[in-house]
Amino acid sequence: MNAVVVERPGEVGIQRVDDPAPGPREVLVQVEACGICGTDLHILDGDLPATRYPVIPGHELCGEVVAAGAQVEHLRVGDFVAVDPNLYCGECRFCQAGRNNLCEHYAAIGVTTAGACAELVAAPAANAFTLPPELPRAWGTLVEPLACAVHGFDRLGVRLADRYLIYGAGTMGLLMAQLAQRAGAAGVDVVDVKESRLPVAERLGADRTATAADELDGPRGWEVVIDATGAVAAIEDGLRRVAPGGTFLMFGVAPADATAGFSPFRVYNQEITVTGSMAVLHSFARARDLLVSSAIDAEAMLTDRFPLDSYEAAIAAFRGGAGLKIQVVPGPVPYPSA
Repeated sequence: MNAVVVERPGEVGIQRVDDPAPGPREVLVQVEACGICGTDLHILDGDLPATRYPVIPGHELCGEVVAAGAQVEHLRVGDFVAVDPNLYCGECRFCQAGRNNLCEHYAAIGVTTAGACAELVAAPAANAFTLPPELPRAWGTLVEPLACAVHGFDRLGVRLADRYLIYGAGTMGLLMAQLAQRAGAAGVDVVDVKESRLPVAERLGADRTATAADELDGPRGWEVVIDATGAVAAIEDGLRRVAPGGTFLMFGVAPADATAGFSPFRVYNQEITVTGSMAVLHSFARARDLLVSSAIDAEAMLTDRFPLDSYEAAIAAFRGGAGLKIQVVPGPVPYPSA
């Protein structure tokens, strides 16, 4: 089959590789589409410590089951599925405590094992979640990022009528904004340094948008501040905007060696909660159900599709901030790319 292969940081290309074969409890999925996200950039740039090179990237995937292992009972050939890429050992102290996303032997499809920027991918059957056949197939790639956002809300402990400030109007920030509105927010404000993204944020539920929080009227701060950028400047600015008793969610992926400054006294004195959210935890099925129920505007989130052999062009478009969710498609591209 054809696949994107990252040989080492900075070295990527299309190669012919052996087709994967499913194990007894695995399924073989013919990839319909695979979304690109910031994690893929970290893999390409060599600043994601967990990556094992060479690797086929791609972890936001959906497709059709074309083969199943002998011990797979709940899936059939022909099922359309989204796949949770996270792989846990099930034996370490974190897995035993139900904190699987903190697994001491954490692995993931597209990070430590062959991913979905390929024609075929093998995955544990337990990680494959069926989608209704009438759902537009391209939408299936949104289940994984939406599952990350759902876990982020689990970490927040949502309250009704909180006011939200979200940094970043990319895919993740807009997913968080839509979920905040659905969760009963009193107001959702979104900031992004790219002004071109703000009209989409307004269309998808943001009450106010700006290129900087200083442009918004928020003298008392916001009960919930979410960073969906991973940028140190946004993190530092956001920490200053949290209202007394409020919560700051570190949701974006910062470089592993990045540091940010904040006032420890203010965190203590105003009882500010600072929390993180990593990947997916018991949230994939709920995200699937939210997507199927049209809780988010999936069509608005999917803006660009590139054929597999244009992977580097897709990455360049993503780096340049083009559109929102960019997909790589192993088969025919049914509508124009960027």
